[in-house]
Amino acid sequence: MATSIKNVTVLGAGVLGAQIAFQSAYAGFNVVSYDINDDALKAAQDRFESIKKSYKTALPDEATDEKLSEASGRITQTADLEEAVKEADLVIEAVPEKIDLKKKVWTDVGKAAPEHTIFTSNTSTLLPSSFADASGAPERFLSFHFANRLWVQRLAEIMPTEKTDEKYVEELEAYANDMQMDPVVLNKEEPGYIINSLLVPFLEAGQSLWARGVADFKDIDRDWTIGMGVNNGPFQIMDVIGLRTVFAISEDKIEEAGAGWRKEFVKRLKEEYVDENKLGVETGEGFYKYDEDGNRVDD
Repeated sequence: MATSIKNVTVLGAGVLGAQIAFQSAYAGFNVVSYDINDDALKAAQDRFESIKKSYKTALPDEATDEKLSEASGRITQTADLEEAVKEADLVIEAVPEKIDLKKKVWTDVGKAAPEHTIFTSNTSTLLPSSFADASGAPERFLSFHFANRLWVQRLAEIMPTEKTDEKYVEELEAYANDMQMDPVVLNKEEPGYIINSLLVPFLEAGQSLWARGVADFKDIDRDWTIGMGVNNGPFQIMDVIGLRTVFAISEDKIEEAGAGWRKEFVKRLKEEYVDENKLGVETGEGFYKYDEDGNRVDD
């Protein structure tokens, strides 16, 4: 089944929002990339240029200069939300993980988008049912979740709510395939989908060891990578996710799960990394340092 979707709007042009927009354009779709102001749009332009370099490095036989240039040409940027969604067949929301913000965005989108538009959120931690009604069309609403560096890690998790019409699940699965992703459809809502349900406890174990002073973060990562025969430990994975996102989620967890070691982790993460703009791969430094292609450059 080929998708009928042609025009895609991505709300938010941060790390993942920019990646989703570019991959959609790279796969041949018309894309509108929305963010809140001119400064954010300029930052997104820089991200798109960085993404193109990453494609050339990771996909040298496929990502030709011509193909990358054509992808860039399919992306239109705007800071006008109504303009961004007025012709959208699909909206993918990738704004910060704050439920009040998402509700406001979806209230505005619901008023401006066409009646056929499929509404999706890339939320990492929130259930789509918690803000789907704000759109005014919960039957067309579901989550559409991607992993970072999605041109390499081609996972697309699709999570409907109890109110989602099945035909939109099928349409989104077809779109994901045409977007050159590997879709996985969940049977029901689950906080964290599949990948984060497995990943978050692992990351929190590393966070706890570091916050409680059991070991330095490099030794925690080294222990895991040597012992398990894998490339990345929890702290390098957090750098890829983005430490601003890790901070926001961890801060919310203090209220949800209690303080304990989390309070110390959030304090150290804020003071030593977030406040210093060491946000991970996106800024070139987090727990580790990275080159412009996102490759770790220190030992």
